[in-house]
Amino acid sequence: MDEMRPAPTARVPRKRRIGIKTYGPFIALMVLMLLGTLVNPVFLTPGNLINVLTRTAFTGIIAIGATFIITSGGIDLSVGALAAFISGVMIIVMNDLTGAALPAVTVVLIGTLAVLVIGAGAGVVNGLLVTRGRIEPFIVTLGTMGIFRSLITYLANGGTLSLNSQIRAFYRPVYYGDIFGVTYPILVFALVAILGAVVLYLTRYGRYVTATGSNEDVARYSAIKVDRVKLAAYALQGLCVALAVFLYVPRLGSASATTGLGWELEAIAAVIIGGTLMKGGIGRIWGTVAGAIILALIDNILNLTGAISVYLNSAIQGCIIIIAVLVQRDAKARR
Repeated sequence: MDEMRPAPTARVPRKRRIGIKTYGPFIALMVLMLLGTLVNPVFLTPGNLINVLTRTAFTGIIAIGATFIITSGGIDLSVGALAAFISGVMIIVMNDLTGAALPAVTVVLIGTLAVLVIGAGAGVVNGLLVTRGRIEPFIVTLGTMGIFRSLITYLANGGTLSLNSQIRAFYRPVYYGDIFGVTYPILVFALVAILGAVVLYLTRYGRYVTATGSNEDVARYSAIKVDRVKLAAYALQGLCVALAVFLYVPRLGSASATTGLGWELEAIAAVIIGGTLMKGGIGRIWGTVAGAIILALIDNILNLTGAISVYLNSAIQGCIIIIAVLVQRDAKARR
């Protein structure tokens, strides 16, 4: 009888793979930190690290929204163009209100409200086209990406929209201000990540997002309102883009057709590097945060060493996405 019993160690390799897959982004993050320290002593200085994390906040916040969409089985290619469009709208609104002699705080609050409404509205439009229109998310967001990019080009008349100097002076601390040396964009990024983790891991909606991405048909049979889940995910993505714009506009005080260019690539790369499955069903908020920081650190290390031209950063990000998806497919094939 004892000879017929199965080997008791059959599950050990699977547990190890899961552990490596879960903690892989954080291991890579530590390796990059060590590499950066060895390459250039400036890398580990507080000023450099704060600068890297502050610049990460924009695409990191957008990537958290993208985590919900990708986990639900969708994708959004329009986030960079949407960021450019609502940046331009925000600047136009605030410049017009400045001419009305309103207090600076009122001008910024109204501009922020306009951005949040437009961002959420754009997300809802994408979501409705996907759910009600039954169009593939790739096609929908590819189309709206072109629309938003054209709109900002039209609003700027092919040039650049610049924020009124008085409002910009009042607004600048939103990007450059800090609490105990930690800038506001970093604090907002951390807060959004915590809220995203709570929603995805601890709420019914988060479970519905995961179930929808895992198997949409089974989710429907389980009485989950799949269309509402997807619509909410796209609306959430729009809000994340709007919040990123709120933090980004005071940095340069301008918007043009090139604003947000490549942000969609960085957001998707951060999500995939973080361990979220491209086909949906598994989402990792903290992995996304690590992925966003990894991309920023790679750029920073390359800039400090000068080994590769900064114009090739997007090419490197594209390679990272391809490699990450290949690793996911390979891991799935071994199961």
